[in-house]
Amino acid sequence: MHKWRPTIGPVLNPLAYIAQRWTPTPRTLRRAALAAVVMSVVIVVTGGAVRLTGSGLGCDTWPKCTDDSLFATPAQGVHGAIEFGNRMLTYVLCAAVGWAIIAARSAKPWRRSLTRLGWTQFSIVMGNAVLGGITVWTGLNPYSVAGHFLLATSLITVTTLTWQRTREGDTEPRPRVPRPVRKLGWAIAGTSLVLVAAGTVVTGSGPHAGDSSEVPRMPFDWATTAHVHAVAAWVVCALAVAMWLVLRVVDAPDDTRARARDLLLVLLAQGAIGYVQYFTKLPEVLVSAHMLGSCLVWIAVVRLVLSLRERPAATPEIPAQTDPALSTAR
Repeated sequence: MHKWRPTIGPVLNPLAYIAQRWTPTPRTLRRAALAAVVMSVVIVVTGGAVRLTGSGLGCDTWPKCTDDSLFATPAQGVHGAIEFGNRMLTYVLCAAVGWAIIAARSAKPWRRSLTRLGWTQFSIVMGNAVLGGITVWTGLNPYSVAGHFLLATSLITVTTLTWQRTREGDTEPRPRVPRPVRKLGWAIAGTSLVLVAAGTVVTGSGPHAGDSSEVPRMPFDWATTAHVHAVAAWVVCALAVAMWLVLRVVDAPDDTRARARDLLLVLLAQGAIGYVQYFTKLPEVLVSAHMLGSCLVWIAVVRLVLSLRERPAATPEIPAQTDPALSTAR
């Protein structure tokens, strides 16, 4: 009996199709993950530039820029151009995240954990885009603005984690330092998160509302919130110094000590910028630098915590050997 032979093979999704025809090198995979980290920071800094130039409502609706135009119009002037330009950068961010997803899916062997992290990045980007639209619809409500920044910080967290995971295997994590040191690392992460959240309150109650029109502000005294923010910063600095000293005492790996050193240096620079901007009445350039510093501090914290454990690459298994006797019998 004639057996029918299918002429159409299984349909592949686009990612699987690319994965069949391209295998990125480990270096390419790391660069793709790093590109997502860089763009997640860039989008925060440019978003801050929108607020600092009073262009938050340069496009007065979303997803269009005006009720009648998808793009910024000459009537909206420079503020419309700045706000619309920041929206366009979201597509660049999506491209960077997409590259990371494609590279992770095409790696051999396929590491599903990296692909999941890539799709998590994409989900956060889409969620933050919607939240950005809500922020415009609500006339730059300060709580929505704060949520927008915190969600951007979560994106930085995931992109940094993905970047780190490209250098590791998928085995179970194992500690590189004693348990009390790891607890200290989590304490630094927790207080740093409080520091970032306090910074959003300072922003929400401060003078840079994001637009020249009447914009609602958080009902807190700005000077008081700034002092609370400074106290949180000093706590993080104290814990970072303690970590740097403890890691030397326990003879931690060199790269872990380097991560603690990096955190200290970024914190000192960020603290200097913070105090200078406070006493100089918040000039826009320094506020923008402080936002960049906030991103770098959080990246340094995440990298420090991740360096306290390791995920070695799994040892390749020896292929099963065929029994010569069985081969002869066949």
